[in-house]
Amino acid sequence: MAALRCIVLDFDGTFTRVEEEAAPFERAYREALTDLLREDITPLWAEEVAHVNGRPHEFGWKVDDRIVAPCADPYILATAVAHRLFDRLGMLKKTGFRFEVLQALYRDAYRHSATAFRPEAKEALEGLLDLGLPVYVVTNSNTDVVEKKVRKLAPRGVERVVVRGDARKFIVEEPQTADARFAGVPAERTLPGLQGRPVYLRRGHYYDVLRRAWNDTGATPEQTLVCGDIYELDLALPEALGCHLHLVERDNSLPYEKQAVLASGRGAISTDLLAMVERVRRAA
Repeated sequence: MAALRCIVLDFDGTFTRVEEEAAPFERAYREALTDLLREDITPLWAEEVAHVNGRPHEFGWKVDDRIVAPCADPYILATAVAHRLFDRLGMLKKTGFRFEVLQALYRDAYRHSATAFRPEAKEALEGLLDLGLPVYVVTNSNTDVVEKKVRKLAPRGVERVVVRGDARKFIVEEPQTADARFAGVPAERTLPGLQGRPVYLRRGHYYDVLRRAWNDTGATPEQTLVCGDIYELDLALPEALGCHLHLVERDNSLPYEKQAVLASGRGAISTDLLAMVERVRRAA
């Protein structure tokens, strides 16, 4: 691997124990949804969770009638189940309006999420910072909330961690300013093992955030390692741009995700963050 000049890290699920941190989020999300629908959704919720979890290739994070990520964590699962409930009850049929309502539900519930870092998270961040490399946390979640969580972890050198929230990795759109690099990204790709849908690559808002990091550091995609736990959200666009990839494996990681990372020729997989840090150290 070529020498690295920039590290980009996802947050939820990558640096955190997502099931634990999301438990209060799910409670708050269900309470808000119950209030919106004005009925007890407990039995319907359990039924739809089982339905969605039993069909991992059929359901996921749906935006503009496209699935942009699998139900990899409780945050995405909540959105997928809410879609099912709205469809079942014949509510919020306008796609754009439904999306805005779901985003509002997510943002409100995320404020209640717990702080539950992986046990090696602090050591991993310190290991990266000790190498003197720019470290960016790029997340769909709120910048202020994630910054507070990172400060609470308090790794040595925390003042050098740059958090860029609201990355909207789930939005398939053009960037604010087109350039030749993004122009070369195909609209989608088909992956072996992923049935019934493509992976959408042209996520322009995510690209804007990545490009800002490259402008700040002078690094190129080929000198960047991106680490995340969901291939479609975190790694698919960086792969198309030429970045190095590291997948932090989930308990429910799907085979196509792991196959795609390994097939890239620039990717690796581990169950913890320290293996990623050692990989970066060898390339430093």
